[in-house]
Amino acid sequence: MIEFKVPGRGDYQLEHLVMDVNGTLAMDGKLMDGVAAKVTTLQNHLTIHLLTADTHGKQAVIDRQLVLTAVRIMPGGESTQKAEYVRRLGSNQVAAIGQGANDAEMLASARLGICVMSVEGVAKDTLLAADLIAPDILSALELFEKPLRIVASLRK
Repeated sequence: MIEFKVPGRGDYQLEHLVMDVNGTLAMDGKLMDGVAAKVTTLQNHLTIHLLTADTHGKQAVIDRQLVLTAVRIMPGGESTQKAEYVRRLGSNQVAAIGQGANDAEMLASARLGICVMSVEGVAKDTLLAADLIAPDILSALELFEKPLRIVASLRK
C-alpha cells in the first residue's frame, strides 16, 4: 500500500495500480525500455493489474517480461469494461494509468488517474479525465516511488 495526504483532496490509501498496456506500457506491441524494472519495484507496494485488448497480439510476450498476466478486454465497450474493473477493485484504493480514449472512464473512476503522454498520442477525453498528466510512463511510475510529487501537484 502507498499512503499519502493531499491538502484539499484528503487521504490516499492506494492498494492497486491498474494500467493500460498498448500505448501506455508498450509501443507497437513491444514493452518500453525500463518499464519492467519499474513495475517489479512497484509490486512490493501495490498490486499491479494490466488491462489490454492485445491490439498487436503480443501480450503473451509482455506478460512473460513483466511476470504478470494481463486481463483481456473484449471488443466493444472497452472504456466501460476498464472502468468496471476499477470499480470492482474498490475505486477509492486504485490508481490508474492510461492514454487512449478507452482509458478515460478508467482514469475518472480511480482515486488517482494518471494520463501519460505517448508517441501514439493522447486522447483528449483521457487527458481531461486524469488527475495528473505525466510526460512518459517511467515518470508516471516513479510518482509512486516518490508520492510527495503527487502531493505537490494535486494540493489545493
